[in-house]
Amino acid sequence: MSLPEHPATSTPPPAANLLPVAVLLWLAGVYLRIPILVAPPLAPFIGDELALSQTLTGALTTLPILMLAIGAMPGSLSISRIGPRNTLALAMAIMVIGSAGRGLAPDTLTLMLTSTVMGLGIAMMQPALPALLPRWLEPKHLAFGSAIYMNGMLMGEFIGAGITLPVLMPLLENSWRATMLAWSLPALLITAALFLPKRDLARPAHKVAWLPDWKNPLTLRLGLLLGASASLFFGVNAYMGALLEQRGEFENLSEALFWFNFAQVIASLLMLKMARHWVGRKAPLVTMLACGLLGASGALLFTGWWAIASATFMSFTVGVLLIMTVALPPLLVPASETGRLSAGNFLVGYTIAFVIPMLGGLLSDWTGDIRHAIAVMIAYGILVLPLAIKLNLQRQ
Repeated sequence: MSLPEHPATSTPPPAANLLPVAVLLWLAGVYLRIPILVAPPLAPFIGDELALSQTLTGALTTLPILMLAIGAMPGSLSISRIGPRNTLALAMAIMVIGSAGRGLAPDTLTLMLTSTVMGLGIAMMQPALPALLPRWLEPKHLAFGSAIYMNGMLMGEFIGAGITLPVLMPLLENSWRATMLAWSLPALLITAALFLPKRDLARPAHKVAWLPDWKNPLTLRLGLLLGASASLFFGVNAYMGALLEQRGEFENLSEALFWFNFAQVIASLLMLKMARHWVGRKAPLVTMLACGLLGASGALLFTGWWAIASATFMSFTVGVLLIMTVALPPLLVPASETGRLSAGNFLVGYTIAFVIPMLGGLLSDWTGDIRHAIAVMIAYGILVLPLAIKLNLQRQ
């Protein structure tokens, strides 16, 4: 008979179970980003068939990112009622319905609705994963577990953006619809496999709070820090093409985006080794944020490959910062509080990741200089830096 998931009555899994649990965490992490990042390479084909405007084509990527903020609260509510594993399974099923539904969408309205559903599923997955870690892993493995699924997430970014066009689509007769289905449906196997570990099957022993605790300073401060990392990554990714075009270097875009996104993979691999040494310590957080701001500044001040190298360095450092930030809730609060703290962080962080690049874009439209868009993100990061320095990382 399976043990209940309530932390007071459950026992840590034996060490022999660490590998299959790590594999499940990694695969779930991959699907935090693949459904979002396959949209940009497929967007031209989708736009041609469904006659999408540039705004609607861009919404294929930006709408799910907005949902990462909006959907955090339903995820927290679900965790408090049915537990983190059941929430993760439900969220992955919702994600598959939305992601596969995009491949079957007959018109623009259906395409946007299914993209919204997909984003909701991914948003619910985000707080479920850190909330699941204390149920599946021993305390000494919590930082490693966070690094595992975050490595999967960042690998998902690279895989989705990198092999969709050159590898998968030609195997499927260049059909964007078949490609969407091929990326989406395997997640159902992962969903079923989540129930293989012999723990966490029952409902929680009692209902727990699910709304963010705004009296807890970690809710806002970790969210603001997460927003700095995410806005720099998504914002520079979004404006890279326009920046290179303004400089007359547009021919470098493909290689620039490759190295920019690959840097996050390297960051996640580094954190598999360094997570237990760095997660929970203030100095690495402050250092990575400061280095990220220096890299972003270099992307503005330099030209040519020096600018691309600076942007790549920024991507690497904010990737490390992202992993360290997301890994903090299981270490700082009891297991019953992890879900709602993570959900509050994602609500704040991804709202900022949507708003700050958008404000930067509006400023650049007004001034006619795309560098001002990135300058807005740097300015926000500078404002957050003192918060990182004063952050209290003592367990509550």
